[in-house]
Amino acid sequence: MDKFTTLTGVAAPLPIVNVDTDMIIPKNFLKTIKRTGLKDGLFYEMRWSADGKKLDFVLDKPAYQNSKIIVAGPNFGCGSSREHAPWALLDFGIRCVIAESFADIFYNNCFKNGILPIKLPREDIAKLMDDAERGANAVVTVDLVNQEIKGPDGGTVKFEIDAFRKKCLLEGLDEIGTTMQSGATIDGFEAQRNASQPWLVPSIAA
Repeated sequence: MDKFTTLTGVAAPLPIVNVDTDMIIPKNFLKTIKRTGLKDGLFYEMRWSADGKKLDFVLDKPAYQNSKIIVAGPNFGCGSSREHAPWALLDFGIRCVIAESFADIFYNNCFKNGILPIKLPREDIAKLMDDAERGANAVVTVDLVNQEIKGPDGGTVKFEIDAFRKKCLLEGLDEIGTTMQSGATIDGFEAQRNASQPWLVPSIAA
């Protein structure tokens, strides 16, 4: 998982309440277990009409095609628990979503995949949404080390984050990576257990 320290990029405004995971990545894109190739399905039904015509969706506008940050409405990521939702965001290039609130499962899945979800009060979201609506000038810097967001005019907004989750993002560690940091301890425990309780060691047929 890539480390997240400081992120600078264009922030795209998505002032929609209750953006659910089916809106983020429709069910017909869930046939793969790969984490790549999903960017074309991101917000698909908001980007394309039923007859295949391109709609005027924010991430397809020239100013926002390389956005790394989304400023969204409350309850972002609600609906089903599909992990393809953060996969699709990440495949598109989104590394940070800022909203007043998130669905719990989506919020947790973001951290597992290297995306920083930031919860902020409504008044701060309103300021950042106004910044995001400036198009190509909506360059925002998210500083995880100092837990602050700097807007295009230099204004700063502080945010809170769980210390352990912050550490994992800074070091680029998912759950497996965190476990592997204790590899030597795990190996030592297994060796000691196998020596003291050899009947637990599975036998391999010759």
